[in-house]
Amino acid sequence: MKKYLLAAGVLCVFGTSAALAHITLEAPEAAVGSSYKAVFRVPHGCEGKATTAVRVQIPEGVIAVKPMPKPGWTLQIKKGKYEKSYQLYGETLTTGVKEVDWSGGNLPDEFYDEFVFRASLAADLPAGQMLYFPVVQECGDAADRWIEIPAAGQDEDALETPAPGIKLLPKK
Repeated sequence: MKKYLLAAGVLCVFGTSAALAHITLEAPEAAVGSSYKAVFRVPHGCEGKATTAVRVQIPEGVIAVKPMPKPGWTLQIKKGKYEKSYQLYGETLTTGVKEVDWSGGNLPDEFYDEFVFRASLAADLPAGQMLYFPVVQECGDAADRWIEIPAAGQDEDALETPAPGIKLLPKK
């Protein structure tokens, strides 16, 4: 019996270490038509080097993005035109944040940190599907690109560098 418990414990440790090896979102799901606090968890650097920048691409349908500044980091946003217009609190939005960049900081490989923004999820996003946020993590002259989005029917766990994502729930 002890042998089986030990094997199960080893499997759990190795199974979870793979899941923790990339950037993830703290809240794995959110309702369409609601506000969402995106907390990107950065568990390590790039091949032992300190993280010096985190760039998050904002997918279509994520609107009114407001990033949280981090002491010691420079925060920049890149704005652009949405593919279509969105209604939010009686206002029509046609442009907004398309990328959030935190740079100039120093997050050593042995430490963990979080990068945060608030946004609204458009009411017409497809409930039941996944929404992905491609992230580039820079570490000096090295980078990890967490940008892979699974094809229809492909298992996300099969990807080497998966983009963090959330499952879209029906509107509340």
